[in-house]
Amino acid sequence: MKNILYKAVLILVISIFTTACSSDDEKESADTTGKIGLKFDNAFGDNDLILETQSNTTSGNEVLKIKLVRYIVSNIVLTKADGTTFTYPKSKSYFIADENSEAGYKFELTDVPTGDYVKVKFGIGVDKEQWQLGASGQGDFLAQAQAADMLWNWTAGYKFFALEGTFTSATVTSASPFMIHTGQTGTDYNYTEVTLGLPTKALVRTNISPDVHIITDLSKVFNGPNKLKLTDYNAEGMGAMIMGGTALPLITANIATMFKVDHVHND
Repeated sequence: MKNILYKAVLILVISIFTTACSSDDEKESADTTGKIGLKFDNAFGDNDLILETQSNTTSGNEVLKIKLVRYIVSNIVLTKADGTTFTYPKSKSYFIADENSEAGYKFELTDVPTGDYVKVKFGIGVDKEQWQLGASGQGDFLAQAQAADMLWNWTAGYKFFALEGTFTSATVTSASPFMIHTGQTGTDYNYTEVTLGLPTKALVRTNISPDVHIITDLSKVFNGPNKLKLTDYNAEGMGAMIMGGTALPLITANIATMFKVDHVHND
């Protein structure tokens, strides 16, 4: 009889403890926040990107040396394992990734509800709705974009993605400059969004601030669904300057394929 009573008490204690822990977990998830970092690491194919000196060969057998890569990351949405989403506040959701800047490598999101996150969605560029708010509606980001040379002028709008350097090919034997800038051109707005699954859950806690390490494969600009050869746009004395026309929507479609999550640090 004593043994049965002891077991009953033990089961009751375990049940109360489990319920209490469960309640604490639910409370933390609902009421507490943490941080999460998005790290953008530029590469070309299988190689980490090195500016100026590294020779990068495209599927069209053109050899590029890249001197500048910048792009606007925006409108971040995180998805939890249970399917619920957290949209990062729009007023704080515009960043400039810049290979030349330490500040352009990692973006820290604050006040993120604690939980287990399995997906991240973000835009490349500034969405049309935001741009239509006018210069006065851009907050501090307008000045940041101007300082980073990611704005043509207010009427023309933002540069969403900028890639510059020199190239050679079978017919362009001396290094020729190239410049690819996407953004609003005519009726094409060229903003795109990317959704990536995480290989392991990002565990946002009050005491854990995970980093999501994202690889940006710049070779996809040339080797993506739409093949691009700079030689086709090369003008004697000017190089390949692609900043408008029918090429930009095709390049934008390629840009949407550039990103993948390499790993998640939960520490």
